[in-house]
Amino acid sequence: MKSASSAITTVMNYLHQGDTLPFPQLRRLGLIYSSYRLIVSFFFILMSYATIKSDANLLLPTLLQQTVLSLYLLLSLILFGLFYVVTKQSQRQLAFGLALDVIVLSLLLYTNGAPDLQLTMLYMVVVAASFMLLHGSQAVIITLLAIIFVIYQQFFYAIANSMSLTNLGDALLISVSFLAVGFLSWSVSQRLVHVEKMAAKHAQEVERLNTINQEVISQMLNGVMVIDQGHIVLANAATYQLLGIPNTLATPTRSTQAQFNGDSWYNTIFKRCREPAAHQTNNLLITFQQQVQDQHASLLDSCSAVSAGQSRSFIYKLPPTTRASVINKLRIQIIPLKDASQLVLLEDLRREQASAQQLKLASLGQLTASIAHEIRNPLAAISQASQLLMEDILDKAADNIDSQNPTNSTSTTVLDNDDLAGNHELYEMIFAQTKRVNRIIEDVLKLSRQQSPNQQPLALATWMPQFLDNYFRGHDVFLQIRSQPIIRFDTHQLEQILINLINNGLRYSSLAHPHAYIEIEIYCSQNDVIIDILDAGTGIDAANLDQLFNPFFTTNKAGTGLGLYLSQAFSEANHACLLYVPDHKKTCFRLIVPVASYPVGAKKDCVG
Repeated sequence: MKSASSAITTVMNYLHQGDTLPFPQLRRLGLIYSSYRLIVSFFFILMSYATIKSDANLLLPTLLQQTVLSLYLLLSLILFGLFYVVTKQSQRQLAFGLALDVIVLSLLLYTNGAPDLQLTMLYMVVVAASFMLLHGSQAVIITLLAIIFVIYQQFFYAIANSMSLTNLGDALLISVSFLAVGFLSWSVSQRLVHVEKMAAKHAQEVERLNTINQEVISQMLNGVMVIDQGHIVLANAATYQLLGIPNTLATPTRSTQAQFNGDSWYNTIFKRCREPAAHQTNNLLITFQQQVQDQHASLLDSCSAVSAGQSRSFIYKLPPTTRASVINKLRIQIIPLKDASQLVLLEDLRREQASAQQLKLASLGQLTASIAHEIRNPLAAISQASQLLMEDILDKAADNIDSQNPTNSTSTTVLDNDDLAGNHELYEMIFAQTKRVNRIIEDVLKLSRQQSPNQQPLALATWMPQFLDNYFRGHDVFLQIRSQPIIRFDTHQLEQILINLINNGLRYSSLAHPHAYIEIEIYCSQNDVIIDILDAGTGIDAANLDQLFNPFFTTNKAGTGLGLYLSQAFSEANHACLLYVPDHKKTCFRLIVPVASYPVGAKKDCVG
């Protein structure tokens, strides 16, 4: 007895350690079995009356049979509706239904009055379903209940109709069959559970990798766009920003650390296509493609012109638009994918231009450092000589005045003074030109010696008024601030840029109007800060626009032609952009700087 009880305990513990199906699969199979129970109960009632109608010698079902069948149909309908509506305690609902099936089948077998192989075989379905849907211990109880009822029924019938060993042997064989079917069903269910767990684990890993990939793509500085058969199916936030299109693509965020339970797995695998977010994303991508088609038709034409399986790389110049942007050129790289779609990478050339600028300045620094000393030495000698000659002329002119006497002829004195004045004017011209050459050398050396910009966070709303008070007090410089973002810029280089632009504006504005003034407007466009320097001058001639930022180009005879060149170089070194806006009603130089952040509590009005 002890060995038998220990064996039963071991088997129960082993079955109890088994896993059950995931919740969605349990719900699905539970609904299937509940539908099966409802159909079988309806079939029992239908067949009982149909059999009687076909054979007039048969009697109507007994009151017990009618009560059992009607109650079974009613309970089957209730259990089906309850299981469909109530998602909690699913296994308890299934256990109750399976126990009800065993009891009803036993009652039908009892009312039948004789062993019925067809009814007995229906126990097999109940036993198999119990091992698939319930815990191992619960399934064993259902199986033992079925065995007890079958053996009792066969034993009772054998006593009532003379003892027959054949009937008892059939009952024992059916009982062993129940156990075999239960064990096989339990094995199959455990295998299915293992497969479902592996599938859920793989799905979770795929979802996690997909989330990581989406996060990586969304955080990339380069734009990523996928075109499939002429339709844009993917575009990250950088693509919107680089192309100057407002970013309205709302990507659902999902924590990668969330528990991957059965419900979320079911929703992820089977209900993904029903999520409204996917439909919304598709609509936004269609809108984005329409905007790209309207604003960058040449870009899409270039992508569609690339043959399947071919790659291409080119520089794309953004078309001039009313929305100012710090980006004006993009490097486009088209990479073919295996499914005949295209991966389009968009790279901002500002970093490349900044690196090229640093290399150019380094080369210029080496050149100027090697020749500056050789130029400055003779230049200093010429300047000093011109100054000495001017002093000598002034001394001679003073001596002539002191040494004048009535006997000297007036014509000779006038001639000497005119010669001295002419020579003094020539020496002054030499001295002025040496100063101009020296100033050019100093500007070139300043440009070549510049180090990597020491970028610092600057709140323009507070920094700009202090700057104007320090450098342009007493001048009519009017400041209008519409936004309060924070930028990252080298303070000294930003000062040099603004000083050059404001001085140029004051100079050329004074030539056109007696009252010179400057207007400075600070506002936002998309993710950029715009600083407009406006003056009332005559503007830049269209013929000079291409040379405006070239070194040593100037329309002012007293200028060096390096002010705007230096300003543009400083801007590019800080990942900013300096340009002239010819369409503005005033003379407008525009400095475009990316937004770094916002002060605490400030309105984020630069977000595109």
